[in-house]
This record gives sequence, C-alpha cells and structure tokens, in this order.
Amino acid sequence: MTTREHDASVYEEVQSSSEFQELKRAFRRWTFPMTVAFLAWYLLYVVLSGWARGFMAIKLLGEINVGLVLGLLQFVSTFLIAWAYSRHAEKKLDPIADKLRHEVEEKTQ
Repeated sequence: MTTREHDASVYEEVQSSSEFQELKRAFRRWTFPMTVAFLAWYLLYVVLSGWARGFMAIKLLGEINVGLVLGLLQFVSTFLIAWAYSRHAEKKLDPIADKLRHEVEEKTQ
C-alpha cells in the first residue's frame, strides 16, 4: 500500500466514524437554521426597502429613520452571529475536531 493509499484509507475511516458524523450534525444543527434566519432577516430588509418606503422613511431621532436603523442592525446581526458561532464552535465542534485530528495524525505518522 502506498503512502497515498494509506492516507486515503485513514481519512475514509475517519469520515465513516460516529465522531465525524456527530461533528457534521452539530455543525449543521447550528449553521442551517442560523443561515435561514439571517437570510430571512436580510430579505425582510430588502423587501421593506423596496416596497415599504414610507415605513422605512419614518424618522426616529432627528434625521435617523427606520431604514437606517434596520440597515445598521444588519451589520450588528452579522457580528453577533459570528460571535455566537465562535462560541458554539469552541464548545461543541472544536473538541470533537481536535480529537479526530489527533487520531488522524497518529495514524499517518
């Protein structure tokens, strides 16, 4: 067996392991709903900007209107999602990924 074949079999073994499947499930359980939620939030902003101009033009404080606040909240929500994902990855994904990485490193050396 060549080194290339040996490495491929190790990765195939890891990919079929229950730990790897759990890692994929934990990743998907968080990212898919969060992606859908963010895209829905973004689409709402776009739709309101295009078809609810009167609503978006409502002044809240001086020259600051609803559209500006919702636009800025797009940036805020992006940073909050990134922060929340980093916490999720640190607690749920990284321990499993580190364990799998160590197993692969041991088998390929």
